[in-house]
Amino acid sequence: MGYYLNGTQAFSLYKSEAESPYFVDKTMLLRELIPLVEQGNKHICITRPRRFGKSVMAAMVGAFFGKGTDSSGIFDSLKIAQDPQIEVGLLQGQPNEAVDYRQYMNQYDVIYINFIEAANESSSYEEFITTTKEILQEDLREAFPDVKFRKKGTAIQDLQKIYEHTQNKFILVFDEWDCIFHKDYTTDEDRRNFINWLAALTKDKGYIALSYMTGVLPIAKYSSGSTINNFDEYTMAVQPKFSEYFGFTDEEVDILYERYLKRESLPAITREDLRIWYDGYHTAGGVRLYNPRSVVKALSNNCLASYWTSSGQYMEIAAYIANDRDDVKKDVALMVLGEAVPAKVEEYAATAMRLGTRNEILSAMVVYGFLNYENGKVHIPNKELTDEFAKTIREKESLGYINRLAMESDRMLQATLKGDTKTMEEILAFAHDTETPLLDYNDETELTAIVNLVYLSARDSYYVERENKAGEGYTDFIFYPERAGDDGLILELKVDDTPEAAIRQIKDRKYLLKFQGRMAEKKRHTGRVLLVGIGYSKKKKDHHCKVEIVWSVNE
Repeated sequence: MGYYLNGTQAFSLYKSEAESPYFVDKTMLLRELIPLVEQGNKHICITRPRRFGKSVMAAMVGAFFGKGTDSSGIFDSLKIAQDPQIEVGLLQGQPNEAVDYRQYMNQYDVIYINFIEAANESSSYEEFITTTKEILQEDLREAFPDVKFRKKGTAIQDLQKIYEHTQNKFILVFDEWDCIFHKDYTTDEDRRNFINWLAALTKDKGYIALSYMTGVLPIAKYSSGSTINNFDEYTMAVQPKFSEYFGFTDEEVDILYERYLKRESLPAITREDLRIWYDGYHTAGGVRLYNPRSVVKALSNNCLASYWTSSGQYMEIAAYIANDRDDVKKDVALMVLGEAVPAKVEEYAATAMRLGTRNEILSAMVVYGFLNYENGKVHIPNKELTDEFAKTIREKESLGYINRLAMESDRMLQATLKGDTKTMEEILAFAHDTETPLLDYNDETELTAIVNLVYLSARDSYYVERENKAGEGYTDFIFYPERAGDDGLILELKVDDTPEAAIRQIKDRKYLLKFQGRMAEKKRHTGRVLLVGIGYSKKKKDHHCKVEIVWSVNE
């Protein structure tokens, strides 16, 4: 039993996960991998955003196939055991054969490497790769003492020697294959060398039954001489296969929420809260997904919060946004306001760490999970990430006029809560007259975007819902307070009409009912409810505001 070879790390990680109260059983992935193992010399790379369950699944694969530890106590009670017969393909032209999954459990020498560990413990690429190779070679020589190895042979040569001597096949499980690419000490040449080493280790090697690799970045395909073209790649935005095994589906979150209600004596989270905060991702196959880590953290802590967004990659991309052309800045602003923008999502090469075009920046944001891609457009998937983007807009002065408008949002919210319509009108005039307007003022949709931006800071303490069905019509904005006792706001916008007409529409179409229903669902006491009417005249190009106070039934 070694460190990488047949170690206990994968088993320990997966056992801990399987015993946690909010565990989701994804073992049906193994039913898809077993036929690949039977065929031999198969290689797959599954890439997903951070915190989408890649490491849990890699640990599952290592724990199931590895000889290191008897894992029957875990898997015999999970979904894979419910129908133990699995069809595996035989030679071409012959029928499939049904086998029992237990024929494959703990039957293989598994090399399981989580590259993050070695990368974090190294101060240079040379130290990282040397340590990785040395540990692997030590494990192999200790496990196969009867094999005559070359004195100065490499780990790859040792694997070939073992296969020639024993016909023993290995399963390679590499988690976070691309983490070394994000280290400050890694150069472009280091990245190329690492890809070349992975290619030499896996390509056309008889000793491999299966290579299972995960990461955030798809494998770079930039040179036929050093490409890992033996791997089948599965990305969330492009390939539908394996979609259901990464991230949580609606049905899985329903089950977790029922567990939560049984565990918590004073539940502070509604099922709708989980959708608003952590849902919003879609795979190429149309599967709707939640961020799994954030859902589990929220339910475990009985608290909604941003559990996922802190990331070095986010800060890098934020810098690209701030320093790029106005069109990217405008795209981000529009997405924060709830819009989707057209984009061509490209296969993001792991070696191309410099982002030079709008599509490259947006594509990178999709790959890292900051945006969702669907039907040719990208958008911010949920409140967790919207809040992070909104924070960036307010903090980055280099975003220019967008930042200046957002900075007025604190004053706009306070003026609204005080009923200070004069200040509200001044801020809207500033937004209208700012030197580079976000959009032309020629219809209600564009005016709505500006109003949304000047209320940006409200997202810190409100869930802002836009243009959804409410009562007998459609309201422009409802501001649901996150804190008990805070005032709620219902805002209606009218072009070429008065603010009084806007408030009359709020009342006539009973928009207040939707607000009251949501607050009752959350069992949250609210303060006042403010009806906010904004009228804009195209001819005069001016704004008029009115705030009327009503009292919620939840007081």
